[in-house]
Amino acid sequence: MRFEFATAGRIIFGQGCIGEVADAAPSLGRHCLLVTGKNPHRWQGIVDRLKNRGLGTVLFQVASEPTTATVQQGLSRARENGCDCVLAIGGGSAIDTAKAVAALMSNPGELADYLEVVGRARPLISPPAPYIAVPTTAGTGSEVTRNAVIIAEEHGIKVSLRSPLMLPSLVVVDPDLTLSLPPGITASTGLDALTQLVESFVSSGANPLTDGICREGLARACRSIRTAYEDGRNANAREDMALASLFSGIALANARLGAVHGFAAAAGGRCRTPHGLICAALLPHVMEVNVRALKRRMPESRALERFKEVARIMTGKASATAEDGIDWLKNLGSFLHVEPLHSIGIDEGLFPELVTGARRASSMRGNPIVLTDDELDEILHKAR
Repeated sequence: MRFEFATAGRIIFGQGCIGEVADAAPSLGRHCLLVTGKNPHRWQGIVDRLKNRGLGTVLFQVASEPTTATVQQGLSRARENGCDCVLAIGGGSAIDTAKAVAALMSNPGELADYLEVVGRARPLISPPAPYIAVPTTAGTGSEVTRNAVIIAEEHGIKVSLRSPLMLPSLVVVDPDLTLSLPPGITASTGLDALTQLVESFVSSGANPLTDGICREGLARACRSIRTAYEDGRNANAREDMALASLFSGIALANARLGAVHGFAAAAGGRCRTPHGLICAALLPHVMEVNVRALKRRMPESRALERFKEVARIMTGKASATAEDGIDWLKNLGSFLHVEPLHSIGIDEGLFPELVTGARRASSMRGNPIVLTDDELDEILHKAR
């Protein structure tokens, strides 16, 4: 057995801990690029506290999933204003943008030099500029991953800027920031976290450390995702989902993902459907086809037992089978009003392209079995 494990330099978790950002940030620099989502005015209090501690801020707003152009705009903003550190407060889009900008602030060349699949995939030479990540959703786990997911519009695909150096200096996870999330975002981000926990647990890169993190994260997500959806002000459910998201990011950064995220990478560049909705539509069908393929071609695989364990956690039944877990996911999808692919802008005409794109995606390498093109196509038709 051989594995590596790494995560952010420091993680602070707890209700109300957003207040600690202003205390920690001045140690990282003097002029900060503040990357936020659609409502930057929400963070004016933090901006004021940073100013009182001698740290100036320059705002950069990310309104949707980042593209290569978004990252270039953020980098230009940082350089024009002499920024020496980055603070991201927002969902996965803001945090991924911040990670990419921080990396390019301290490394020569262009973004394309470092992008996977469509670029030159060169390693970073220097550590990124210091940055702090503060998630305001509970799903992507981006605050503790080693990559930034970016839409390469000219190629019609999502790709990553990836490096072990890209873990943030500080992560602050305050579940209170998610209390106002609407049900739809709660569902899509929560299902993204659940997908990442499942895929990391059954992946070819799973290890004993990620196993424990996945088990704990799955237990919390499965017991609380419905409550968080129905009662967004439930602090205990929000805490569980924030932990599940954090754990999913730690797990995927140190294990691997699978076919759901392979498809999501391919689909995300072709349509502007939120990543979590794509994952939610695909997860039970990917699990179903994976289990069947493993039984037929790799019946001794440890992944089969892991799918059973996932089902036991989901259902709370010691006798649960993998098929019971698949049924549980389908019922959860109905409860959370998960829509099929055609309803979220992915029609059958895209399927051949998505199969090709998914096979190229780095996430597919972690799937517990190599799926055939026919099996990949079947997944899409089941989810359509």
